[in-house]
Amino acid sequence: MAPSSSVVAKIKVQLKLSISRLRMVQQKDTAIAKQQRRAMAQLLEPSSTLLNPSAQQGKEESARIRVENIIHSDITTELLEILELYCELLLARTGLLEAKECDPGLEEAVKSIIYAAPRTDIKELQTVRQLLVEKYGKDFALAAVENSDGKVAERVVRKLRVDPPERALVQAYLEEIARTYVVAWPKRQQVREEEGDDSDEPGEGQAVKVLETPLATDELSKATPPRDLGPRSPVSVAPPSPSTDNLNPRIRLPGPPELKPGAKMTGLKKTTATEARSEGKEGEPGGRKGLVGGKIPDVDELAKRFADLKR
Repeated sequence: MAPSSSVVAKIKVQLKLSISRLRMVQQKDTAIAKQQRRAMAQLLEPSSTLLNPSAQQGKEESARIRVENIIHSDITTELLEILELYCELLLARTGLLEAKECDPGLEEAVKSIIYAAPRTDIKELQTVRQLLVEKYGKDFALAAVENSDGKVAERVVRKLRVDPPERALVQAYLEEIARTYVVAWPKRQQVREEEGDDSDEPGEGQAVKVLETPLATDELSKATPPRDLGPRSPVSVAPPSPSTDNLNPRIRLPGPPELKPGAKMTGLKKTTATEARSEGKEGEPGGRKGLVGGKIPDVDELAKRFADLKR
C-alpha cells in the first residue's frame, strides 16, 4: 500500500473517533451548563431573609462573575460543534484526501482543524491534526496556524478569542436565565413597569396619524365592488404540491358518474331498429305499421282491422 493511502486510512479511523468524542463532550458540557444555570437562578432569586440590600447586591455581582463561565462554556460547545461538522465533511470526502495537494473544497475544514485542535482537550482531534500535517507538509501547517492566507473559518477564529464577554451579553444571559427559571429579576425594572401600568396619569402618548378624507358619494357609486364580496363556498381544496411522480398536479373534483349503455342495451337497440325497418317494407306503401311518424289510419281502416282480429 502506498504511504499516502496508509495516512488516509489512519485519518479516516481517527475522524470517526473524533466525531464520537466530540459528541460526548458536547453532551457533558451541556449538562454541566444546565446545572450552572440552575445555581445562577438561585443567586438571582430575591430572598426574604436578606434584610440588607447590600447582601442582595453582592449576590448579583457574584452572579455576573459566574455567568462568564457559562458564556465561555457555551462558546466552547459551539466550537466543538463546528469542528464536528468539519470532521464529518472530511470523513464524507476521504476520496479527495488521496491527492497530493489539498482540494480547495477541503482547505477550509483542514486548516480550521489544524488551527483549532491544539486549543481543545480532544486527543483524537489532535491526532487527526498530526496526520493532516504529515499528509500536506509543514509549510501548509504553518500557513494554517498563522492563518496567513485567511483560509481558517472566521467563526472558528472568533470562538477562540480570549476577550472577556461584553456587558450587554452578560446582562442578556442573566435575563434569559431569570426568565427560564421564573425569577423576578431585575426587580427594579419589574416594579417600574408595574407602576407605569397602574398609574392613572395620562402619558405622553404617540402622535395619531391623520386619517384620509372620506370619498364622496359620486366616487363611491363609480367604484367597482371587489370580486371577493359575497358568499363563498364552504368547501376549499388546496392544490397538491408537485412531486417527482407528478410535476403538474391538477385538482379533480368528484362529479356525477357518466352513464354508458351496456352491451345488452346496445344489442336491444339494434334489434328494435332492424324490426322497424322490416315492418316498414312489408306494410302499405307510404306508411309504417305501429311506428310513430307513419301515416295515421282512418276510421274505416281501423274498423276493418278490428273485424279481422275477431275472426
